[in-house]
Amino acid sequence: MKTYNHRGKNPRLLVATLNTGKIREYQSLFQGYCELVTPAEIGLNIALLEPAASYEENARSKAVTGASISQLITLADDSGLEVEALEGKPGSFSARFAGENATDSDRIAYLLSQLKDIPWEKRQARFVCVIAIASPQGKVELCQGECSGFIATEPRGTNGFGYDPVFYFPDLGKTMAELPLDIKNQISHRGKAAKQALKVLADILPVGAFL
Repeated sequence: MKTYNHRGKNPRLLVATLNTGKIREYQSLFQGYCELVTPAEIGLNIALLEPAASYEENARSKAVTGASISQLITLADDSGLEVEALEGKPGSFSARFAGENATDSDRIAYLLSQLKDIPWEKRQARFVCVIAIASPQGKVELCQGECSGFIATEPRGTNGFGYDPVFYFPDLGKTMAELPLDIKNQISHRGKAAKQALKVLADILPVGAFL
């Protein structure tokens, strides 16, 4: 089995995703703690499938696959948008809500079309993120984060990705895509799950991983 070992004294943590938006956020969230690498950076050709209907199963599947192939401790997540007026949809199917090859703009347009007759007070929603951390030996730890808001009637902001431009925080008067990354990391579903993940990693990564 090919092993994608770390160089130097600080072990590397594989982030098993091909989503550039997620990679950028994790690089910010984990900066100063450990060295993050992506599949592309270590020459790892890996199929990161999401075969299940739950965040937990999808995150676990990707993390276990990455850890088994790379022999590195691996982090993967699955996240989604849950809209009350749509009975919790799109949920774990958020990325495929508007079709397999849809862009972020396509997904937002489709979501807004589903909510065109829904009044503001019934547009509550939440983002959910489940992070799985897997060891090459098969041990898995799960962490979860959530944040609540409303679905705006039109997209605003150019930061972030996915449904961020229509996820509105009434207390801040801004969508998630209008927030600076440092603020987003403090209140987002992924930021909250990552804080838990850092505690898990502090216990399982070898000494020297946390700078």
